[in-house]
Amino acid sequence: MCSSDLWNKLSVWPSLARQKGSIMPIRCEIVSQDRMVYEGDADMVVVPGESGQMGILPNHAPLLSTLKYGILTVRTKGVDEYFTIAGGFVEVQPDIITVMADAAENVREIDISRAEDARHRAEQFLKEGPPPDTDSYLAMEAALRRSNLRLEAVQRFRRSQSRIPGSDQGERE
Repeated sequence: MCSSDLWNKLSVWPSLARQKGSIMPIRCEIVSQDRMVYEGDADMVVVPGESGQMGILPNHAPLLSTLKYGILTVRTKGVDEYFTIAGGFVEVQPDIITVMADAAENVREIDISRAEDARHRAEQFLKEGPPPDTDSYLAMEAALRRSNLRLEAVQRFRRSQSRIPGSDQGERE
């Protein structure tokens, strides 16, 4: 079974269960170093775990995992909301998911020109050769990864905020 088939099967379950009145949503909190990025109820949350994508439904077993750079999806009443996540970790309890990200941003809030400027600055810095200070070099590599993730997320998800990955809705030709 490919991942899009699994996504489609998982994505139908919360809405069917909600219609039958047998499911309570799970609380989701996404926090970055400087602010609360999202706080609300969700039917399902998909996080970019170090070992791959993890779909979290209400009453999930307790879990603690590190996160990699990627897209976090919050589904509520059939509508998806997308967030870029640049590392961190997730704590899952049966009734709450807490994401503590190194950097996080709602895809709708990404400033494209600012992300492009950050990518250009990082590329220029890295082209000039490895700086004597390794921390600066690693910081610029991380900035480049973050800006590329942000730009890819805008390109992929901003067109249709309710698109289901793997479906034909909103796919580019």
